[in-house]
Amino acid sequence: MGSNGKRAGHHTYQSFTEDDLFGFVEPPRRSTGRLIMHSLAMFGREFCYAVEAAYVTPVLLSVGLPKSLYSVVWILSPVLGFVLQPAVGSASDHCRSKWGRRRPYILSLAIMMLLGLTLYLNGDGVVSALTVNPKKKLVWAISVTMTGVVLFDFAADFIDGPIKAYLFDVCSHQDKERGLHYHALFTGFGGALGYLLGAVDWAHLELGRVLGTEFQVMFFFSALMLTFCFTVHLCSIPETPLTDAAEDISPPQTPHDPPSSSEGMYEYGSIKKVKNGYVNPELAMQGGKNKSPPEQPRRAMTMKSLLRALVSMPPHYRCLCISHLIGWTAFLSNMLFFTDFMGQIVYHGDPYSPHNSTEFLIYERGVEIGCWGLCINSVFSSVYSYFQKALVSYIGLKGLYFMGYLLFGLGTGFIGLFPNVYSTLILCTSFGVMSSTLYTVPFNLITEYHHEEEKERQQAPGWSSGSSSSTERGKGVDCAALTCMVQLAQILVGGGLGFLVNIAGSVVVVVIAASAVAFIGCCFVALFVRYVD
Repeated sequence: MGSNGKRAGHHTYQSFTEDDLFGFVEPPRRSTGRLIMHSLAMFGREFCYAVEAAYVTPVLLSVGLPKSLYSVVWILSPVLGFVLQPAVGSASDHCRSKWGRRRPYILSLAIMMLLGLTLYLNGDGVVSALTVNPKKKLVWAISVTMTGVVLFDFAADFIDGPIKAYLFDVCSHQDKERGLHYHALFTGFGGALGYLLGAVDWAHLELGRVLGTEFQVMFFFSALMLTFCFTVHLCSIPETPLTDAAEDISPPQTPHDPPSSSEGMYEYGSIKKVKNGYVNPELAMQGGKNKSPPEQPRRAMTMKSLLRALVSMPPHYRCLCISHLIGWTAFLSNMLFFTDFMGQIVYHGDPYSPHNSTEFLIYERGVEIGCWGLCINSVFSSVYSYFQKALVSYIGLKGLYFMGYLLFGLGTGFIGLFPNVYSTLILCTSFGVMSSTLYTVPFNLITEYHHEEEKERQQAPGWSSGSSSSTERGKGVDCAALTCMVQLAQILVGGGLGFLVNIAGSVVVVVIAASAVAFIGCCFVALFVRYVD
């Protein structure tokens, strides 16, 4: 939109070249150490996720949660995340905190994760110390524990978007790809360590006796790891506040522009900082924004305008979101029921038998082996993430995306058709391929799309003379739209698979459904997802 089409309260994008006041410069290359520090957030997040996956059922059963409330626990947090994540992603795009745009949100969500862990793993003990009335104790213990589980799930799912947007803001195009690979690598390591920690019988060890119960041991290690990892992450790469340029820079004017006294600049760094450092690629494009007259306040991003921006996103972004939804639906269909599948189908146990019966003990043994399978998944996810950097130069992002879905579909299909202990554990490596693919390839494509758009803006006629186009979307919204597909997948899986299991009368339908959805995903990523040459 030209300068005649500018309206007060709307963001515009205005680019700069070397002929302008200063040249456009990408962020500097980041060292491996800085990228590893940044990736520790994913290690801590996945470590706590694994602890929750290992202990959530025993904790909920121990406080007496009725089965009728299980669906509320699993559905509430993804519904909240799906509704709120794009809004918060948009808010982070326009955050004017002195600490940067993303880190205030990451810190807030990390605190929410820690609070959720505290309520989830210690709620029963705290309630027992505060009341002796059995009825009040039951109600409060269930309420506090459910609140902790929902709060932790909500924050842990939510935090992935700001972390990715933070990486995209402060890294060059090449470092974004390296950073995503490190993210996937440490995600796998964190999950593996969390599952291993959950497999230890802490009740018979000295630390378990000192802290009281194995739940308190898990809380001690989870809180320590979460605090350490996010402290390092938040200190890894500094962000330049969005407010700097509004105070320090006035945009280059053209003959059609209004006087500079009526304009402000939403820029990522001052002139001095640009000359001595870098300009964020997205924010360096943000040019003169007409200030509203004194009687008209600046127009904020509303839910209506946010939904309009999401609906009007380019078709290739929308197709990428759909493919991400298909992938996570297949992956979660298998992962959420995998230990139950091992106990019932592979080991032929019965979870509904009396707890002192042989059938129930066999089922518990299958669940334990299933946890080892999930550990294999996490380890192989890290290993595969390391080799992805070499594979992408041979088969490209399209090949990586297609191969991840294909191997997962074949692996889950064979597990469902031939449920054997050893073959199932071996095929858990295909889960790792899918996990690594979902954590890296879609976000790599997002960076490619952004990089392509930046080059197109620079090459557009009149770019250096201050032409601009109106937009309400930023990297925060794009990352949030992508990651909220995980919440939508959880809603679909939580609401649909229980119905399928009841109809089929066996959990084997779960892995067959996961395989079928993965094969649908293969076709979709091959035919509809756009790849940048």
